[in-house]
Amino acid sequence: MDIEKVNSMDFGEFVDVFGNVIERCPLIAAAVWSQRPFSDLGDLEKHFFAFIDALPLSGQEGILRCHPDLAGRELQRGTLTAESQREQSGAGLTSLGADERLRLAELNAQYRERFGFPFVLAARLSERAAVPRELARRLHCPPAQELRTALGEVKKIASLRLADLLGVDPSRL
Repeated sequence: MDIEKVNSMDFGEFVDVFGNVIERCPLIAAAVWSQRPFSDLGDLEKHFFAFIDALPLSGQEGILRCHPDLAGRELQRGTLTAESQREQSGAGLTSLGADERLRLAELNAQYRERFGFPFVLAARLSERAAVPRELARRLHCPPAQELRTALGEVKKIASLRLADLLGVDPSRL
């Protein structure tokens, strides 16, 4: 899809197409729609990111809380969004052994307890073995730093999803 198509979308179509660029946050796409026309993918991305950056702390934490645990309950129940399912599958998180699943569940619970939101990582940019290592490492970060890191991961995920929607090779980003 090209940027002219994006700019010509009515509100409903835009929200339908871009509503999960930020996991389970169609309100962000609704707000971004009003910023049309966009000059290119980078401009569209800039508007998504500006919305996130302008939110108060509680809103930014809310965005993080919309993300599922990696290899968590939603994956096991089959209730992930299509995008998250693809991303977790691509990172090998859908084929973990029982011990690996248990280890990630423990780390996810510790992380959520410490920070109040789930661990967010751009799974498409990670290898299966790196996920628990990164989760364990980030468990020791100061909360303000971890919030910034997690929001950075949300933006990486959004960049990849936008590239997919516009048919751009993500390696060219």
